[in-house]
Amino acid sequence: MGRGDKKSRRGKIANKSYGVRRPRKAKPVAIAAKRKTFKKKK
Repeated sequence: MGRGDKKSRRGKIANKSYGVRRPRKAKPVAIAAKRKTFKKKK
């Protein structure tokens, strides 16, 4: 597990690639918490 490991975060940074371990952008938590769901009335 290091720079040469393509599946680890360090390996992704070294390889200049993205994936599950290194997403392109971190999801903001504050926006998700503010959003409310509304149910449609029939």
